[in-house]
Amino acid sequence: MKIAISGKGGVGKTTIMALLAREFQRLGREVLIIDADPSPHMAQTLGISPEGITPIAEMTRLLADRAEKTPGSPFYQLNPQVNDLLERFMIARNGYRLMVLGAIQTAEGGCACPESHVLRKMLKKMLLSANDVVLLDMEAGVEHLGRGTVAGVDHLLIVVIPSRSSVRTALKIKKLADQVRIKHISFVGNLIADEGDKDFLRETLGAEPLVYFPESQAIRKAERTEQPLVSIEDGLDNAPAELVKKIILLP
Repeated sequence: MKIAISGKGGVGKTTIMALLAREFQRLGREVLIIDADPSPHMAQTLGISPEGITPIAEMTRLLADRAEKTPGSPFYQLNPQVNDLLERFMIARNGYRLMVLGAIQTAEGGCACPESHVLRKMLKKMLLSANDVVLLDMEAGVEHLGRGTVAGVDHLLIVVIPSRSSVRTALKIKKLADQVRIKHISFVGNLIADEGDKDFLRETLGAEPLVYFPESQAIRKAERTEQPLVSIEDGLDNAPAELVKKIILLP
């Protein structure tokens, strides 16, 4: 099962992805998290030291080899070899497996097209057992859909908070995701303070979010003190476990 998560910047998608990873791990699933956000911090969210993690994007020569353009053409080669990347760039800590795609590190660094191309092919080539779960934390906004990065996933979760700007971005992501024919696309409500927030999301999205995550002081405190968010249990209204349950039950 391959699950991607997206949404407007600041809606809490990395937090929800980490809690989702924890719940799948508790069910005995083999969990691989791929941090494809240009500002990666999934490692800290999981309580994993970033020391020793080599982002794929830093291996510029490798990317040039794996996503080389055909001479005289604007297109990258169709079948880069990516089978060995899991072994070379994945770390296993605290019961999780983690890969970091990385990001452009300098101003005017250009498009992340080679990285996106390699990631897209990696997702398509992965051979998963029934016990494997791949969780893909995408960059904020809609650009990753324009590059087709998530075309190979089974389920896209769109995190949305009760604000007009968040809803507009969520609906745009949903429209683009429909165009690339992702099988399951669901909204996930976050930072919910009361029933009014739920009503607002239902009305503006035109759909019922799969689950609602409450606004959590415990998560805010853990983030500010750089504590792993996967240690948070209280004040979440059982939303992480409920989300996993509903994902598993989807046809």
